[in-house]
Amino acid sequence: MVANIILTVIFMIPLYALLIWTYCCPEESILFGKRWMYNDEPEISRTGIRYAKFSALTAMVGLPIVIIILFLDIPHLRLAIILFPIAFVIGAIRMFSEE
Repeated sequence: MVANIILTVIFMIPLYALLIWTYCCPEESILFGKRWMYNDEPEISRTGIRYAKFSALTAMVGLPIVIIILFLDIPHLRLAIILFPIAFVIGAIRMFSEE
């Protein structure tokens, strides 16, 4: 059990680094590996940048919740499985309705 948790934490470090990079530099992360397709510097829309930031933030908040629920058997945390998608949908609606 402890070995599984340690291994999961070790594998989550690069994923979190990627998510933090995506949140801090959304333009760079969106264009990573795709710059060769454009002759000039592409311009990313504000909605695309907000979507990248929202997705990264949602993953940074949601992954620990899911991992804790999988490893620990706490019945009250199972409610988070229901509440997290609801919060995600509400956040997405707010994000796309601001324009």
